[in-house]
Amino acid sequence: MPASLPFVLALCVAVCLAASVLTALARRYAMSRQLVDMPGERRSHVVATPRGGGVAIVAVVAPAMLWLGLASTPSSSVVLLGACGLALVAAIGWVDDHRPLSPWGRLAVHILAAALLAAGVAWAGDPVWRALMVFALALGLVNVWNFMDGINGLAVVQLILVALGFLLLGIHGDGALLATIAAAACAGFLPFNFPAARIFLGDVGSGALGYVAACLIALMPSTDPVHALLWLLPISTFLIDAALTLLSRIIRGERWWTPHIQHMYQRCVQAGHAHAVVTGGYAAWTLLSTFVAISMAGAPQPAIIGAFATWYLLGVTIWLIHRIRHVRRMRLS
Repeated sequence: MPASLPFVLALCVAVCLAASVLTALARRYAMSRQLVDMPGERRSHVVATPRGGGVAIVAVVAPAMLWLGLASTPSSSVVLLGACGLALVAAIGWVDDHRPLSPWGRLAVHILAAALLAAGVAWAGDPVWRALMVFALALGLVNVWNFMDGINGLAVVQLILVALGFLLLGIHGDGALLATIAAAACAGFLPFNFPAARIFLGDVGSGALGYVAACLIALMPSTDPVHALLWLLPISTFLIDAALTLLSRIIRGERWWTPHIQHMYQRCVQAGHAHAVVTGGYAAWTLLSTFVAISMAGAPQPAIIGAFATWYLLGVTIWLIHRIRHVRRMRLS
């Protein structure tokens, strides 16, 4: 769907304002219903804070996806089925914000939502590898964003940077508009969540942001599987921290599906770093990741594979060094 610059700018302003107003209303609702996250040993905040504010982002992005999907473009099936999947992820998160649900019931809904997005990709005529990748990423990113939504601003800032990164990587058409709308909606929510949090995303918002990231990947220009590795660089900071933390908990035989404060960003806060500093550090890595992806966009396949492997190996090394230092610090305390 082609759009002029004045239209895009006006759309950004409207979306940002709408998200801000809806977030304020969501906060009033959460306070009236006592939907509040209390401080505790498995949380990184020290002040009781209402949750569920992410519904404001969903309330803006989901209708926008329907609008884009009804425009009869080549990617309409991806956007329309993605909108349905987003509604499912947000709905199960909204219910979970009101009363805790079984993690397996949530997972079943996430699988269905991921399957819908993958079906949209297949319906659009994309190759099988792309549909399978989108299914795995949609299922994974919904939960990754939920895992990583534990300190002020982190999940929202990352989605903004990922959306902008995909714009720089060449996403166009419906994908470019969705990336712009998602970033603007997050920008409207951000002042309520960063640097001091007056409301949290809640499960309704964190899972939805991960699903939106997967939708953007599903709308990236169709190329070969090797070039698609570049799309995974802007989300590398979340993937590395979430995957390695999950793996370490599984190895130790812990109940890995339960809440905890073992991610690297949470341990940084435990070490005395302010939320804003940690969020800024993760943002810096994402910006560097995007720069690497852009610089490799026209490179030969072997160079892309090498850059991808090197960047993820660097991230894993940093994570391991930080974990070792944390363990030593805990032993000395």
